[in-house]
Amino acid sequence: MVNTFSHLGVGFLIALALGFKGKKRNVLAFLSILPDLDFIPYILFTLVSDSVSHETRNQLFYLLGHREFMHSILFILLVTSLIWLKTKDRLFTAAGFAAIFSHVYLDYATSWKMRPLYPFSTDTSIMGAVYFFDPLANLLPLLPLFVVFVGYMKSRGKWNGKFKNFCTFVTENRRSLYKTLAVVLVVWLAVLPVAKIFLVNNISDAEGTKISYQNTYPSSPGKFLTAYSYNSTHYKIMEVSYWSGIERSDYIEKINVTGDVPETSAYAERAEKLYLTAAPQEVDYPVYSVSEKNGSVTVMLSDARNPYVGMWAYFRTVYRFVFDTESGDYVAYASMQGEKEEKLGDNWFG
Repeated sequence: MVNTFSHLGVGFLIALALGFKGKKRNVLAFLSILPDLDFIPYILFTLVSDSVSHETRNQLFYLLGHREFMHSILFILLVTSLIWLKTKDRLFTAAGFAAIFSHVYLDYATSWKMRPLYPFSTDTSIMGAVYFFDPLANLLPLLPLFVVFVGYMKSRGKWNGKFKNFCTFVTENRRSLYKTLAVVLVVWLAVLPVAKIFLVNNISDAEGTKISYQNTYPSSPGKFLTAYSYNSTHYKIMEVSYWSGIERSDYIEKINVTGDVPETSAYAERAEKLYLTAAPQEVDYPVYSVSEKNGSVTVMLSDARNPYVGMWAYFRTVYRFVFDTESGDYVAYASMQGEKEEKLGDNWFG
């Protein structure tokens, strides 16, 4: 997840590198942030989600949710096709594709899981090769954005005399400057996913097991948090880096029981089955904390890596299922990304 200003800067960089000005330049900048306008349909989803069936809710989430359909390959192709039908301009259409693709790629490379192949597949995936506060990915695109802003202020009769040397340098090196910035950014964003492949393979060899590329998340520049199922009862959590391999590791119990709870595994399995029917499926390594009180069994479901994350969202969701031991009925709650816990609608789970 790159910040919105950086996404916008990438759009301007593409436009400036290809020599577009005026309206076409601004359209390309808009296309670079278009996918994030999915917050508008997501508002509609939140208004109707509790009043539809479970199956309909899931489909609406895939279609209207944040970083769902409007971050998919099909959406990119549809928008690109509309640009071509409207303009018949090959270069502008290619630039429009690059602008909107850059947004989706950056989110896919940095953010939490997406469904790039929806509606053909609802499987989630992520590259997770770039830390979402990566300095180069976030700061380099701000330069063309600053250039455009300075030009706008001067066109309004403001800032005259300011940034004179900077403006002279940009004017004299306009085409080469933007092309260089674009090449540097593209190379950087292409190299990091490949570097991650080598790191994951090295950790897999060191551990003697297959480490998931997708489930290895950047925790800071050059460092990642990863995990795997160590045995039937524990996960192994590791912090790894390009420079020193495995820097820290720990073992997390898959099922933790408080008190004397009969049929603990059965309650954990039921919570798992319920969870697997819902969207968005953000938990990769489920752990269950089971307890019993006053005729009800509570199962807390979270990701084994939760204790190791701080200010970043990713998989920081905790579900709480409260089962009535006599009737078998349940009530579900969730805390999304560390926020206040809320009760979930009856149609969340099938």
